[in-house]
Amino acid sequence: MNDNEYPMNTDSIDEKWSDGEREILRATYRAMVEHGYSSLSISKIADELGKTKASVYYHYDSKEELLVSFLDFVVDRFKSDLAEERTEPPDTALENVIERLVPLELDDERFHGQVVLLELRSQTSRNEAFRDRFTEINELLVGIVRDIVERGIETGTFRDVEAARVAEHIVATVNGARIDRVSTDRGAAPAAVRVSLSSYIDSELRKRE
Repeated sequence: MNDNEYPMNTDSIDEKWSDGEREILRATYRAMVEHGYSSLSISKIADELGKTKASVYYHYDSKEELLVSFLDFVVDRFKSDLAEERTEPPDTALENVIERLVPLELDDERFHGQVVLLELRSQTSRNEAFRDRFTEINELLVGIVRDIVERGIETGTFRDVEAARVAEHIVATVNGARIDRVSTDRGAAPAAVRVSLSSYIDSELRKRE
């Protein structure tokens, strides 16, 4: 299981989340997979939790507050999963990030994880709190890729390029591939995207002899 694709694996999440909150967030994820965003309710989350609605309301005042917390949890998951790439050699780190975000194979569990995030992302034009969280996720990813590229420049692994521009291009391509994957039947697209990104990195970052 790829933890980055399945935001409910909590093994390495910081202890800022209580056991009760984690249980509710896992139940929220399961309810989203089962019913989708439009049919999601506190009652259905409580059913997945195996407890009363009062147990959910003890921690969260509304469904929206709960879902904002869910996205905060996803942000923490991204931070935890990708933190190790800051210590890998730059070329390896960049390949690992792309591989994690655009895997060639996507099992049902990881597919459902991406569907849940896509459903929540679709609400960002009407929900400022959701928009803020997805903005944070994108800025996090861009920051990680930018830092990797900058390290590569400093160590002589990569050519001297505008790291922020390269990072924005890579993250935009990755995000497009992830959305395309769960909203179409274009099964060959991820491999093509990986090849395209590899070619881009070679031409943009690799030092010329």
